[in-house]
Amino acid sequence: MKNKLIIGIGIAAALVLVIWFFTRGGQVESGEVMVEAKKGTFKVEITTTGELEAKNSVKILGPTGLRAAQIWQVKIDDIVEEGTIVEKGDYIARLDESELSEKIQNRHNELQQSLSKYTQTKLDTALDLRAARDELINLKYAVEEKEIILSQSQYEPPATIKQAEINLAKSKREYEQAQENYKLKSQKAVAQMQEAAAELSEDQGKFSYLENIRKKFTIVAPEPGMVVYGREWNGTKKGVGTSISAWEPVVATLPDLSRMISKTYVNEVDIRSIKIGQDANIGLDAFPDKKLSGKVMNVANIGEQKPNSDSKVFQVSILINESDTTLRPAMTTSNNIIAETLPDVVFVPLECLHSQGDSITYVVKRDGLGYTKQQVLVGRINANEAVIEEGVEAGEQLYLSIPGSLEDSPVSMLEGDQNTLARTD
Repeated sequence: MKNKLIIGIGIAAALVLVIWFFTRGGQVESGEVMVEAKKGTFKVEITTTGELEAKNSVKILGPTGLRAAQIWQVKIDDIVEEGTIVEKGDYIARLDESELSEKIQNRHNELQQSLSKYTQTKLDTALDLRAARDELINLKYAVEEKEIILSQSQYEPPATIKQAEINLAKSKREYEQAQENYKLKSQKAVAQMQEAAAELSEDQGKFSYLENIRKKFTIVAPEPGMVVYGREWNGTKKGVGTSISAWEPVVATLPDLSRMISKTYVNEVDIRSIKIGQDANIGLDAFPDKKLSGKVMNVANIGEQKPNSDSKVFQVSILINESDTTLRPAMTTSNNIIAETLPDVVFVPLECLHSQGDSITYVVKRDGLGYTKQQVLVGRINANEAVIEEGVEAGEQLYLSIPGSLEDSPVSMLEGDQNTLARTD
């Protein structure tokens, strides 16, 4: 009986010990989470958001030559709904003609003035030349008359003959001068007509130029495709009420949906890790179950200011490998760019890493029935995990948070130079 009592007491003590282990010794504190250090392939990924756009697209342009017409901005009065499928020659948009109409009216008035001036010059020169020709005829008759008088005065006194000769000479000189004047007047008339005709032709050209531009204010599709609105310099979409400029008259585009890219922006801290040719995994907000792959095809050399922020970002374009008819421009993407792959390394969640001072990084390890702070040497990190180069072995149990009872406990240091061991890459 006594032996049974002793055995019962031993069993009870063992149960108490087990309960204590699982409630106190097996956990740091109630609610603490424990994870296991893993060993395997570690991917250094840079995660960004972006949006889809076609690798190649045809621009739908407003009228070219607006600058020559001194029109700098034109408002869009009407445009088909974005996403509309169109054929070549289909209606796309109509632009506001108010400024152009005013210029056309002014040019029409100038053209009418030039036409009146040309007509007036033509009439004036015709009358002047007709008068000059009549004068030549009259002077020619006067010369013939003086010749008759001279021939009839051969029996007259010498003085009379001399006077007849003088009169004939004067008539001939006047006739010759009139002939020279007629040549000059003809040349002047030609010059005046050329000037009036050139002015008229210029005004006709300007008027016709504006009339041809007006025909282009109704915009049609240059190719078949799906209409995607153009964007302003700040990224906002164009539409009814917005304007196109004389320097960038893009109204919309017709993207080639067979090849798509994800356009994203990477901050200046991570951009040094991005290289052309790196693989990427792409997700779509619109289709959470759809997974796409791609490769980095372009990395901007020059950064730009992020809106409403002091940070600089660099544009990165990822060419999507798959051709999918459900992909549409401007869909939001999530991009995981695989900057580096490390095989056969130990890694832990970032939540396991804690710091003491400015140079010591440590983890909380399970140590038998208890736990301890252990300094670690951290290698490469990604958005969720970090490589541990020293201080943790694969399979060891780590805690995500520091138990209150360990706050003031010392850290078990690694051997070697502490400044080197405590670095983070």
